[in-house]
Amino acid sequence: MLDALTLDQMRTFVTVAEAGSFRSAATRLSRAQSAISHAIANLEGQLGLQLFDRSGHRPALTAEGKALLTDIREVLLRVGALKARAHGLSRGVEIELSLTIDVLFPIPLIGAALAGLREQYPSVSIRLAIEPLGGPIAALLERRSALAITVGENFRDPRIAIEALTSMEAIAVVAATHPLARAGDGRILSRSELAGHLQIVQIDPTPISGAQDFGVLSPQTCRVTGQDTKHAMILAGLGWGRLPSWLIERDLAEGRLVRVATRALGRNAQLPAEAYLAHRLDEAMGPAARAFAQALALLCEVRARP
Repeated sequence: MLDALTLDQMRTFVTVAEAGSFRSAATRLSRAQSAISHAIANLEGQLGLQLFDRSGHRPALTAEGKALLTDIREVLLRVGALKARAHGLSRGVEIELSLTIDVLFPIPLIGAALAGLREQYPSVSIRLAIEPLGGPIAALLERRSALAITVGENFRDPRIAIEALTSMEAIAVVAATHPLARAGDGRILSRSELAGHLQIVQIDPTPISGAQDFGVLSPQTCRVTGQDTKHAMILAGLGWGRLPSWLIERDLAEGRLVRVATRALGRNAQLPAEAYLAHRLDEAMGPAARAFAQALALLCEVRARP
């Protein structure tokens, strides 16, 4: 009987589980409620299991239903990926390549990869967005971007495939004129000493992080919406914060910024993080996207060489 299972039954089951009722699932699928109930009843008969407890006001997943929900979602993801790959193999070059890049990733590398892409595919338009924290993953989930680059291990989604590109470093810095630049006098500053000064913090524009803070040590914060603003506020001496090494290399060399003398944020006030190329499992990369990904991977490989 399991051979008779259909993708429609699986999608209906997942929709009911996510919507919380047969009526809501029917609305989402633009079908009659009776058709939804019939599809679930047939599925339960074929599996020989009760997937929903219907004794309450709303149908609730049984233990068996919860166990199978994960498996069925995985099957649907893989089917979506298969369809996307077949579609990608049969279609031509994209009209537009949309990208969302994490603010921590070196933008010059993106520019170099896009310049190479333009030589190969001059007809492809480019749409580029730079977003922090959960922004790149949200752009993929909302289908605003075909590709994204995310940094760190805090943002994952089973619908998103990722591939490691290169390692990044975020450095805790402060303006040379700020009291923290002189407070250490050659000694290591404690976490409590850092907490006594304003910290410039990047806001996540998406709900993905669940309002969770990353690397925030001070109760005194200035929250900003852009990396350029964060950089400018730290340079102005307003407070301290972490910035990507590629962005502040010249500031450090010319003495406008200095590393915060602390071990509370990694050795030498520096924390590594992995950068990943990301795309939806159910949307295959087109020729231009693949060319960009290959060019960027090569640039990252060259960057990592000693």
